[in-house]
Amino acid sequence: MNVILFGGTGMIGRGVLRECLRDDSVTAVLSIGRTPLGVSHPKLRELIQDDPSDLRGPDLDLGSYDACFFCLGVSAVGMKEQQYRRITHDLTLAAARPLAAANPRLTFAYVSGEGTDSTEQGRSMWARVKGETENDLLRLPFQAYMFRPGLVQPVRGMPSKTFLYRAGYLLTAPLFPLLRRFAPNLVTTTEALGRAMIAVATPEAGVRARILRPQDINRLAQTPSDQR
Repeated sequence: MNVILFGGTGMIGRGVLRECLRDDSVTAVLSIGRTPLGVSHPKLRELIQDDPSDLRGPDLDLGSYDACFFCLGVSAVGMKEQQYRRITHDLTLAAARPLAAANPRLTFAYVSGEGTDSTEQGRSMWARVKGETENDLLRLPFQAYMFRPGLVQPVRGMPSKTFLYRAGYLLTAPLFPLLRRFAPNLVTTTEALGRAMIAVATPEAGVRARILRPQDINRLAQTPSDQR
């Protein structure tokens, strides 16, 4: 499959990129973002631009891609709703709409968050905006999957760029083995996210659920490639 990746410089995006480059079922990866990845690989091509959602380039054949893994996002801490909505909702849909128009068979995997408000009516600003984004993506004419990973353990050298997140992961790292043992439905890893995204984009997988939580992500990540 040919994959478009957004947010490849972030913690989750780097984990997804690593799995795409390792998986033989992924033949090519186009990474779109504002800054270089600092990674070189025969399967990887980078498109660096100020507006990642601008897919009007003459050399972009959107119909040739089978999947889009959208890992681009920001923390809502310290943001007003209008600013957070512009980045979280508007930018995501600006990229998703032309992809859906170019290839209705495309698989679109979106990294959302546990606690997202699908009703769009709750008191939590970030959860409402994420819920609206999920709902609008699910209305588009492609195969959309909403990934709500909950707690994510960075593995294989995939740290977060956000200082508070890095500090939090450092402090909580000793707890992850306990969480995986006693509360496996609350935690996943960057590696599992990448493998699960590849799994849902594989036609033979036949994944029906469109909202995927940690237990679903972990189960899909364990699916052997020859059974996808």
